Amino acid sequence: MARIYSRITGTGAALPARAVSNGELARDLAKRGVETSDEWIVARTGIRQRYLAEEGLTTTELGARAAEAALAASGAPASSVDLIVVATSTPDHIFPSTACLIQARLGIAGGAAFDVQAVCSGFVYGMTVADALIRTGVYRRALVIGAELFSRILDWNDRTTCVLFGDGAGAVVLEAANEPGVLASRLHADGSQAQILCTAGRIAQGGVQGDPFLRMDGQAVFKLAVGVLDSSAREVLADAGMDATQIDWLIPHQANVRILNATAKKLGLSEDKVVVTVERHGNTSAASVPLALDDAVRAGRIRRGQHLMLQGVGGGFTWGSVLVRF
Repeated sequence: MARIYSRITGTGAALPARAVSNGELARDLAKRGVETSDEWIVARTGIRQRYLAEEGLTTTELGARAAEAALAASGAPASSVDLIVVATSTPDHIFPSTACLIQARLGIAGGAAFDVQAVCSGFVYGMTVADALIRTGVYRRALVIGAELFSRILDWNDRTTCVLFGDGAGAVVLEAANEPGVLASRLHADGSQAQILCTAGRIAQGGVQGDPFLRMDGQAVFKLAVGVLDSSAREVLADAGMDATQIDWLIPHQANVRILNATAKKLGLSEDKVVVTVERHGNTSAASVPLALDDAVRAGRIRRGQHLMLQGVGGGFTWGSVLVRF
């Protein structure tokens, strides 16, 4: 019996209508007594703008739009999808899952649909899970979606976090194939580091208990992120019998341009091999990797046959890498 693999056949993305520049954000924050500037944000993060969701826009809606774009790119009808995996930390409900809501929005039913919660590593976790399920032979075509509305959990009086994040969604169609597309993947977590990046609030007894806002120790995250992204990349390269010189494109979580450049340097990659969209999207958590992937595919930079290193690192503390032949 022939082995079953999975490959990406389509990518898609969706963003809110409103792009907010650093200058506009700085003016809005000044009304709250929070001081910042375009120069301060760019120097520390590389971010120049981000997209912020309008009132009424949901994670489900953004995720569904990205899924529809990915399906259109792949040429596959929604009815052929038998697995939906959504990576999100900002679901519309405690339950049902955002994946189930997107399934309904796409007008299909019957296949498996569930969310994964690994914060900014979520899309990499979702890809790994979907790849493993397709390899069983039970599922044939999956949607893997990263969708986030982080603007809904930001403390707009906290300059250290509110300038960093944006909203968006990205998706891929991952389907069964005779030759490998996903070459190797590794996932990791260290729960003892949970406090350096968390949103600790919860719903109980009809109200919010604890802190409902995102909190982050930026220096601790930076230090840990660069180290684990390097080691994770080397793990999957070793699993695939490859080395860093064979990477055509590094697509890391778009958190901070300094983390992206430091990771590339550790791997011996030139900066022109790194897909960078953080300056336009900000940090969109689980949506950042598929957003960056789709951006580079549609720009014609990523081509069939190239090797892509997709990486995530985020709260939990979680991290992981997926090596893909596109």
